[in-house]
Amino acid sequence: MVVSYDGTTYSGFQSQPSGNTIQDILEAAIKTLTGEELRIIGSGRTDAGVHARGQVFNFHTESRIPQERWALAINTRLPDDVVVLEAWEAPEPFHARHSAKRKTYRYSIDRRKFPDVFSRHYAFHHPTPLNVDAMREAMSHLVGEHDFTSFTSIQSTQPHHVRTIFETRIEEEGNMLHLFVTGSGFLYNMVRIIAGTMMWVGEGKLSPNDIPAMLEAKDRTSTGPTAMAHGLMLWEVDYPPEESRLHISAQDSVN
Repeated sequence: MVVSYDGTTYSGFQSQPSGNTIQDILEAAIKTLTGEELRIIGSGRTDAGVHARGQVFNFHTESRIPQERWALAINTRLPDDVVVLEAWEAPEPFHARHSAKRKTYRYSIDRRKFPDVFSRHYAFHHPTPLNVDAMREAMSHLVGEHDFTSFTSIQSTQPHHVRTIFETRIEEEGNMLHLFVTGSGFLYNMVRIIAGTMMWVGEGKLSPNDIPAMLEAKDRTSTGPTAMAHGLMLWEVDYPPEESRLHISAQDSVN
């Protein structure tokens, strides 16, 4: 399934002892629908306050509900800020996290003098002018396979921090600035630290040419701040065609 959600009031995607997660909400909805107590597998975690446009998850069920009716059936059992956009029967080996080949995140920045009351939960307000060309140049240095220790939280529990970034881009939409990062996978707080560092570049506190040295340093103190969670959105997830549909994305469902 592809699910979109407003993460404002939730403690992230993955279940945790404190509850109030998207996974909890989805599993409870499935239980009311089929009577099954099961665990879903998400394509990745999102932090508290982070949103998703195209989060993917999978599960095994013995329900006889046809795949074309699942989205409608489960949405009647979900709150308004969590919506399943698509459901399909995947091949047995499919695993929402392990099968994913590319993930894209978007970080949004509101450059208005005063914050927009209607987008305040989905974009970080930054009224200070930003040099967008410098930010684009800085982000280009992230493309490729690197050790991203400098761009992850010191609380990261991953055994290694080598990841591959396939593409970065910045889109301007009026007063909004959208930073897109596509990679093979991401570390804890990685995109938020990238966003915070890019804003420092845009402010002139850092040079685009500082990025390679930051990567080489493998030191969290060498990079910028961790940007606020509410500006981040899991945009889409891509899988190989033999394990799922050709391209799993919320795009067709949203547009």
